[in-house]
Amino acid sequence: MENLAVIDLRAFTEGSPTERNRFVEALGTAFSEIGFVLVENHLVPEALQHRLYAVTEAFFALPPEVKERYIVPGTAGQRGYTPPNQEHAKDQSVPDLKEFFHIGPELNDRTDPLSHRLPRNVWPTEVPHFHETVLEAYKLFFETGRQLLRAIALYLGLEEDYFEPRIHNGPSLLRLLHYYPLSEGTPIPSGATRAAEHEDINLITLLIGASAEGLEVLTRTGTWLAPQVAPNQMVINVGDMLQRLTNNRLRSTTHRVTLPPPEKRHLPRLSVPFFLHPRPEVSLACLPSCIDDAHPKAYPDITAEAFLEERLIQLGLKK
Repeated sequence: MENLAVIDLRAFTEGSPTERNRFVEALGTAFSEIGFVLVENHLVPEALQHRLYAVTEAFFALPPEVKERYIVPGTAGQRGYTPPNQEHAKDQSVPDLKEFFHIGPELNDRTDPLSHRLPRNVWPTEVPHFHETVLEAYKLFFETGRQLLRAIALYLGLEEDYFEPRIHNGPSLLRLLHYYPLSEGTPIPSGATRAAEHEDINLITLLIGASAEGLEVLTRTGTWLAPQVAPNQMVINVGDMLQRLTNNRLRSTTHRVTLPPPEKRHLPRLSVPFFLHPRPEVSLACLPSCIDDAHPKAYPDITAEAFLEERLIQLGLKK
């Protein structure tokens, strides 16, 4: 495999029935075979991406004592700033070489019980246009993901709007991610890298092109593929929740972000993934349509909330 499959979201949102069907099949095939795909004509415009990276870079350039004002205790890193040496991959003990900032949904519907349960966002005042830029990006990432889940539902033989009530006001996260530079001579703990081998927790992850190379995807043959991502493309991958829901029909594939060669380690890497989550009460019980004699039920029933809690503990973000 030389690269990931490329599909055009516009074929689904604006295409003929035939074009929509082809998109659904291509997306489902990619998610079944490797769990990753590249999407063109997504809904996050290039100008907004540039603004988003500008405010992200500006925030992480702030002094540590200023960034630390935006740590939100009691949220297990699900809101605000998480400093270095806090998160490690599942089954790893060495922290990843990164820091990040999380933004969740802004719930205006006070009749929704989640409006009283989910933590509030915090907004850095030191970075001009941070609030409006990040909030605009959050909404467009979510809308892109919503359209992709509509296509996934059709691929699975479900009603097209199957996921709609299950993701409405859910705790999806936009992560502003900074793999900080390592100056020459900086000691690196044994086994440490920018992001160790892992699978994502959520339904699907949406990622706009990072500022430097490093992402690698583990193929079925056991080799690592470094996707070639054009500036107008978004990387989409299956998370563990969707793999669980589909009884392994759709694959949550191991991936990592490697350290660059020594001569490039003084350069930072910025990345902005969007983790699309279902509502906490949603059941992740395997879909009956994905269970048969050849594919017996692989997982016990669990809610999205319980599964997320379990994984946050495994990542070292929650005790």
